[in-house]
Amino acid sequence: MMGSAKSQWVFWCFLTKFTRYSLTLLLSAVMLADAVGATPRNGGLQIAQQPETTQQDATRAAAERVSQEGTQLYQQGTAESLRQAIGKWQEALKLWQQVDDKRWEALTLLSIGRVYSSLGEKQEALKYYNQALPIFRAVGDRGGEAITLNNIGGVYSSLGEKQEALKYYNQALPILRAVGDRGGEAISNSHFKISLHKNPCYARV
Repeated sequence: MMGSAKSQWVFWCFLTKFTRYSLTLLLSAVMLADAVGATPRNGGLQIAQQPETTQQDATRAAAERVSQEGTQLYQQGTAESLRQAIGKWQEALKLWQQVDDKRWEALTLLSIGRVYSSLGEKQEALKYYNQALPIFRAVGDRGGEAITLNNIGGVYSSLGEKQEALKYYNQALPILRAVGDRGGEAISNSHFKISLHKNPCYARV
């Protein structure tokens, strides 16, 4: 039900990398806010923006908490806990959208899609992957883009649409190579070869 061990490994490696990126961005934002607050001529502006900033911080903290709850439910691996994880991540998605954090929005969409795929609801998984893909591209996250492309390819492969699957694997491979994700590259290559083996006529795609 949960897919291959290798696919899960890539997914969680990606999640770990994303968490580090987001924390770095958050720390940078805090440092910038401190610098602005230390400038006398911006004192009035800082006071005026403080309620909004406080609300943004509260919303972000809530998003992080709900996202973590979703992750814990996902890790339990039961059909019921997976459904509950989807609910938590859908709640988190709205919160990330409120604070306009595009990277976490895309990651959450990717997570929801992954659970739907694990549950066998492939069309629903595609819906979320296709929402995540343009956001990853817009923010320039090549790793997220590659994983999403690879996952879309996996969905099409499971649906028997091998030519469509190859199209997405072909997009994912060079990006995985460019970002140095050898594990993801190996998995994508494996999917690619399996599709070719089952459908030799697609070798020219």
